[in-house]
Amino acid sequence: MTCGLRHLVGVVGAAAITVVGAAALLNAQGKEAQGTVTAISDASMTIASGSRSMTFVIDKTTRLEVRAAARKSRDAKATDTPGVKITQYVKTGTPVVVGYADANGANHAVFVRPVSSPGDGAEVHDAAKIADGTVKAVTLSQITVDSSGKDLTFAINGDTDVLARGASKTTKAAGGKTTIADFVHNGDQVSITYLDKAGTMTASQVRVRLVKK
Repeated sequence: MTCGLRHLVGVVGAAAITVVGAAALLNAQGKEAQGTVTAISDASMTIASGSRSMTFVIDKTTRLEVRAAARKSRDAKATDTPGVKITQYVKTGTPVVVGYADANGANHAVFVRPVSSPGDGAEVHDAAKIADGTVKAVTLSQITVDSSGKDLTFAINGDTDVLARGASKTTKAAGGKTTIADFVHNGDQVSITYLDKAGTMTASQVRVRLVKK
């Protein structure tokens, strides 16, 4: 990938109900589903995805990918006030993408991201997995992270989403000519959604969770 990351999001993707993710789930096989919310509480959410009705467990490890929620979450930590609740931002009728993994026989929502359309009900990235770790190397075509003491290398292409704080502003200033190396650096803590096909792991999303200081 050279210039022009086509899917660049200008916030920290780990804008969460709580900032700390569940390490066990992040390294488990996960899936994504897209649909319209039909019922929601602070503990569960049901969506209509095509002809299916799917219910997900919501808890403190579920990430809410909403810019305003990120700001409120940071403010809550700074002022020691109650954190963000998903029901503040996701309502019945909201189209969403839900990243989920099986946990004790239930669908656990790893993240919830409001979108513009409920889609056609097809699963997105049916064989997707999620791994988190610390960046050891990043180039225009791949990223290597240390994940629980194991080096994992992921291919990067023009369809790879990059979620990082300030990315939109930086991209605008550069006239759209940016690469993943402009936003992801050695020592950063990241969460990577990827597909594993024929032994090649390709990142569909790289989310910067914590920038190395």
